[in-house]
Amino acid sequence: MNRPILVGYDGSASADAALAWAVAEGIRTSTPVVLGYAFEWPPATAPIISAPEVWPDAVSRRDAEKMLQVAAAEAVEAHPGAEITTVVLDGPAAIRLREKSRDAALLVVGNRGHGGFADLLLGSTSVAVSAHAHCPVVVVRGEPYPDGPVVVGVDGSEASLLALRFAVDHAAGSGVGLRVLRAWSPPAQRWRPPAFDPREIVAAERALLDDEVAPWREKYPELTITVEAVGDSPGRVLVDATRTASLVVVGSRGRGGFTGLLLGSVSQQLLHHSHSPVAVVRETAVLAASH
Repeated sequence: MNRPILVGYDGSASADAALAWAVAEGIRTSTPVVLGYAFEWPPATAPIISAPEVWPDAVSRRDAEKMLQVAAAEAVEAHPGAEITTVVLDGPAAIRLREKSRDAALLVVGNRGHGGFADLLLGSTSVAVSAHAHCPVVVVRGEPYPDGPVVVGVDGSEASLLALRFAVDHAAGSGVGLRVLRAWSPPAQRWRPPAFDPREIVAAERALLDDEVAPWREKYPELTITVEAVGDSPGRVLVDATRTASLVVVGSRGRGGFTGLLLGSVSQQLLHHSHSPVAVVRETAVLAASH
């Protein structure tokens, strides 16, 4: 049986967008979809008298199950070929999603939420899920161009090359083009050596990128692949590229222009400002999925 696509769902508009993306991906790849809702414990600041003795209580659990069933039914009605099941998870959301991702092909979440997935992108849950999930994570945000290319940031690191593989497979399967970017922030003017020539660096980086892409051109001759080496802020380059992209793909770690992509400024720019869904590919996630 195929590993399913796991969707973190809480009934919010953002979760509905994540569900729609996941269902479309499930139909494209003939992969079942699992809707998961996680219960968080009431905050410690809540009045003690209002907290139930057992959480989640029976009523809350029934409400969550009904919400998931309604969402699944509506998705199947809109996409008759979709295979969707539901599961209620006892929180914390980050931990339960991470555990559940062990058996998933892909984990899909929205960029905003409420309930068990509140502030998924902005708080610790997003970092934990993106950094530690056992499968690639897709954060659905923005307004993707269905026919736009898949954009991938590559810096030569192992993580970015795994992201490239994911991006190639997705682009080839979706019938769209692939745009491969290598970006780096050039040194400040006062720190540049006398013989510094930006054109030579761009040419050298472009040659390295061509070498990394060459095997994929051979494997997928019908896939349109464009490569670009840009001496500019990696975050700015990637965010700008998402304006006409169907998906942007990055590795969880890198070097050069994409160092610390998950935890540094580049990741924050992309996760907060991308105009298309963002896929984060981890080394261990890819290796686990291949076994």
